[in-house]
Amino acid sequence: MTAHSYHAELAWLDSPAENVLIEVEGERLVRVTEGAEAPPDAVRLPGITVPGLANAHSHAFHRALRGRTQAGSGDFWAWRERMYEVAGRLDPDSYFALARAVYAEMAVAGVTAVGEFHYLHHAADGRAYADPNAMGHALVAAAREAGIRITLLDCCYLAGGLGGEPLSGVQLRYGDGDPAGWADRVALLADGDGVRIGAAIHSVRAVPPEAVEAVAGWARARGTPLHFHLSEQQQENEACLRATGLTPAALLHGRGALGADATAVHATHLSDADVELLGASGTLACLCPTTERDLADGVGPASRLVAAGSRLCLGSDSHSVIDLFEEARAVELDQRLATGLRGHHRPEDLLQAATGCGMASLGWDAGRLVPGALADFTTVSLRSVRTAGSRPQDAAAQVVFAATAADVTHVVVGGRPVAADGRHLALGDVGELLRKALAGLE
Repeated sequence: MTAHSYHAELAWLDSPAENVLIEVEGERLVRVTEGAEAPPDAVRLPGITVPGLANAHSHAFHRALRGRTQAGSGDFWAWRERMYEVAGRLDPDSYFALARAVYAEMAVAGVTAVGEFHYLHHAADGRAYADPNAMGHALVAAAREAGIRITLLDCCYLAGGLGGEPLSGVQLRYGDGDPAGWADRVALLADGDGVRIGAAIHSVRAVPPEAVEAVAGWARARGTPLHFHLSEQQQENEACLRATGLTPAALLHGRGALGADATAVHATHLSDADVELLGASGTLACLCPTTERDLADGVGPASRLVAAGSRLCLGSDSHSVIDLFEEARAVELDQRLATGLRGHHRPEDLLQAATGCGMASLGWDAGRLVPGALADFTTVSLRSVRTAGSRPQDAAAQVVFAATAADVTHVVVGGRPVAADGRHLALGDVGELLRKALAGLE
């Protein structure tokens, strides 16, 4: 079993600790010692070392829209049409190339695990590939080459609206016909080294109530994470009320989808009763502030969700930027704008959202620097123009409210170095990798 040791100038052990020796055997931490001298063979980690960041909500192909949809006016639904255009152009080879570059971008930004909310299952005309999971396998292969863990949240998507409208256009490639068809295809996928298979309910508009129950039951029977988009748009809430007499949260609750092993993505437009349902069930809330502001979705009730009992995690979703520090601080800063008050979330709690809570959402035994946990960690410089002058006691606030992805200096996944000083150690220049992948989609 391979052993490695790292010596952190400062490490986040639920509070800041100085001169921390991190010892790894295989892919797990075996000892974490404060106030230790650095052995000659230890890799030195100047700055602050935190648990690896978890990007709990990703649509890898949305990265192709960065800088292409920001001009002009419109709303979420206008943006969706542009997204559909990209979705219609991908095949397993081009998706692999794009996802590998996107996951490499995540790696150099300190992300060690991604939750890929995956619904591009079939060919553009809706026909299954010879390998019915060719697109999912492309994503798994991309994450492996990028050196990060992936929870492939295989998404059920069956209807074009709450009235049961059939799928049309590019949506045809999302669908499996019925819940049994979805389950039969997903059964061909398997967990593996650095890979977990989870389940996703796209939304109440795309998955009828009885199918919600079937997907939730499938996930619970297998002990896998279950994710779903929830109340991202007011229009969806209104349509759900008209069609069922229930809010989306109440519908999901009634069909058994809420729970401590479930994650509601966005959770933006919630009633007080919705907040209580999520909190009382222990459902996590994955906030994606850079996407929610880019698409003019709104600001969700983050502090009320926490008060009700939900844990928060974070995602970069459409990848308008890939920077989990920006997502973390935006949770607090957006609340300040919406309420006129400061101090809704402690920096320590926002750092936990980016690490431990995200890992829990994705089903990984990571997110804390403790013996027995997966040896996934990220080091952030405290000497950049953004972080210089930081004191140990201020480290969490400096990381959350000042650092950016550009300040990440070292990324270790399963004890193995993946990125250093903005460069991917296996794939090299990530900017060039992205340029080539995106050029292939023009």
